[in-house]
Amino acid sequence: MTGVAQQIADNLRAVRQRIAEAAARSGRSVEQVRLVAVTKTVGLEEIRALVGAGCQELGESRPQQLWEKAAALEDLRIHWHMVGPLQRNKVRRTLEVAEMIQSADSLRLIRAIDRIAGELGRLLPILIEVNVSREPAKHGFHPDLLEPSLLEVASCRHVEVRGLMCMASLEGGLDAARRDFAALRNLRDRLRNRCPEGIALEELSMGMSGDYEVAIEEGATIVRIGSALFEGISR
Repeated sequence: MTGVAQQIADNLRAVRQRIAEAAARSGRSVEQVRLVAVTKTVGLEEIRALVGAGCQELGESRPQQLWEKAAALEDLRIHWHMVGPLQRNKVRRTLEVAEMIQSADSLRLIRAIDRIAGELGRLLPILIEVNVSREPAKHGFHPDLLEPSLLEVASCRHVEVRGLMCMASLEGGLDAARRDFAALRNLRDRLRNRCPEGIALEELSMGMSGDYEVAIEEGATIVRIGSALFEGISR
């Protein structure tokens, strides 16, 4: 094992341990929290090392990088997630490789995903992105407008809504992040029993390298972790 591979394996082990401890603090098992490794800052060598260490769910935030990395690593069994903004003109190529879109941030995008997934003969899992911090620079549905939007989303036949996603506030530290994560969980809990048929809100994707433990304590079922997995790697 190379030095890079060993460092990444050690980092992965440490992150999984912290996930397990945070899950225990929230009264859940570690199996109830999925790790999606965000690989936007690293190259193919690091990704191969990460997959070799046992992490096969990977996320990219830029469609072009997702396409290129998926093509270069097609010999590996990787479950790709799209976790960043997605323009409608890039949906088709993205759906050819991604197994989940976590950043479905508007009705127009969801309709485009639905149409193209139908053309590709797929039923595509998605998460609806919510701008819980209500920051103008952030993508996502306004929390107050999500419930009426679900009726239209339910008419889409080629997407499978599995839950919600958010990003924490840019400012305010862990306290602000905890408030945002709790807000997403509370929104999910309010809507879960009022959803139209065909929509499930079981998943909560929230938390990144700096705040994933807080996210888990507030109910995250998916955490999106990048830099913590690649600490100590010269790039």
